[in-house]
Amino acid sequence: MNDKIPIVMKIIKENKKATNIVVKSLSEGKLVFMASETVYIAAVDATNLEAVKKLVLFKNRPFGKPFSIGVIDISMAKNYVEINNTANKIYKRFLPGPVTVISKGKHKVASGVEAENGTLGIRIPDYKFFQEVIKKFKKPITTTSANASYQKRPYKLTDILDNISEKQKGLIDLMIDAGELPHNEPSTVIDTTIDDTPIVLRQGDIKLKDKNEILSRSEENTQNLAKELWQKYEDFKGKRALIFALEGKMGVGKTQFVKGLARAMGIDEIITSPSYDLEYVYESKIKKNKLVHMDTWRMINPTEEIINLDTKKLINDKSIIAIEWADRIVDTIRTFAEDAIVVWVKINYGNNTNDRIISWGVI
Repeated sequence: MNDKIPIVMKIIKENKKATNIVVKSLSEGKLVFMASETVYIAAVDATNLEAVKKLVLFKNRPFGKPFSIGVIDISMAKNYVEINNTANKIYKRFLPGPVTVISKGKHKVASGVEAENGTLGIRIPDYKFFQEVIKKFKKPITTTSANASYQKRPYKLTDILDNISEKQKGLIDLMIDAGELPHNEPSTVIDTTIDDTPIVLRQGDIKLKDKNEILSRSEENTQNLAKELWQKYEDFKGKRALIFALEGKMGVGKTQFVKGLARAMGIDEIITSPSYDLEYVYESKIKKNKLVHMDTWRMINPTEEIINLDTKKLINDKSIIAIEWADRIVDTIRTFAEDAIVVWVKINYGNNTNDRIISWGVI
């Protein structure tokens, strides 16, 4: 790839003088790209509705999908969200750092920043330039990644510019060039609004606990695990898309997991692997839950074919999706993690005939 950056907007090097230029641009409602400790971010004044609308246009996603905001410390965060004991512990343990903490919002940001249910994600960055901008700006800024939705992670400016349209380039007012960033994971996203238990919605480099793993000795055990995972994330139904990404060899029990998931969702239909049809859709009669069941095994070009199944629309519609042979499209699934909760489930054969080692986590 040619790393030469086309001159289509103002691009300056990251330095002390650039801080004031960024602050001035943000105050004028402009769209600014700059580095963080994870990836390049797309920053606008989170209290400026017109600036937020401009960001939505760039991201090419429906208005109303939430954006996290960056603040300088917990005192500033308290102006915008309600911080309960669970959130307070996470702030003390992990922040500043690559963690986004979701709390109940106080509705003091522009429309379209908070989620539809009134929650708001807070970031306290561990990146000096980012911190200096917020200190001088004295208002929260958006911290969404600087790539358009479903495009590659932006670790350098050309990762952005080589993957967007001319129209999107025209929306960018200022880019701060910090060179190529370390290829860190995006921030870990933790929801603290449900009971007293923090729920990981996206796993980054920061982990709340070690890998989850069980020994399943029967198909029923595997189905029961699916039921438990559904119950863990059921409260997010209708708020974010849920993807259960299943990895494992032929016959190991991926479809058994989907059977358990469907049963937990109240679906009575017979569940079979969609290897030949690529996609089945099931719907419960009582709870009105809908499950989209995909299989990449027979796909010749799985990256293209999974998109052709209208997966982006399913995610925008906050659908519940189970994907067998997900390891064939792992990079594609990672691009969905900004807008969906992705629960990765890996099933391996155990020592005995019916034994299965099942591990899972959020990516």
